[in-house]
Amino acid sequence: TSKGIFGECGRRGGYMELEGFDPDVKDQIYKLASSNLCSNVPGQVMASLMVNGPKKGDVSYESHEAEKKAVFEGLQTRAKIVSDGFNKIPGFSCQPVQGAMYCFPCLEMPPKAIQFAKEKDTSPDTLYAVSLLEHTGICVVPASGFGQEEGRFGFRTTFLPSEDEMVRVVASVRSHHEEFCKTFFRLPFVQ
Repeated sequence: TSKGIFGECGRRGGYMELEGFDPDVKDQIYKLASSNLCSNVPGQVMASLMVNGPKKGDVSYESHEAEKKAVFEGLQTRAKIVSDGFNKIPGFSCQPVQGAMYCFPCLEMPPKAIQFAKEKDTSPDTLYAVSLLEHTGICVVPASGFGQEEGRFGFRTTFLPSEDEMVRVVASVRSHHEEFCKTFFRLPFVQ
């Protein structure tokens, strides 16, 4: 796990359950997994807490469930703010978020930006991500790092900040995208 409903970033941990496997196969898989996994103690504790939360009848059950519901609903609201906001930016398209804490918008890249990126020996979406960071302070991860289809450009971003902050982020991305496109449409095309 790297994130649960509460956005437990940085708390790396994990667990595995195998059902219906031959016992010898299970032994080998557990051995292999154990040799490659070495999460720290806080990560192990966090994973245990995530899968073994308070049970009905426990003193903290009601407050835990209420907090979990509020956090989950807040994440859903922020995901909608980001995906809907990106979809309103000309040249952007973003699928609705369905479970992760990230959006992966796809964006149309000016041909001159694609050419410029090639000349700089970088991917076009890395060029875009660096420009976004330099001009707005917003840090995103280029989609090219996730094995995108040839010709698809975009980035991955989270929506963990507050609703107000996410509205500001979308507005800043929109302004940046407009300026980015204007900049590359003004450049002379070199072949």
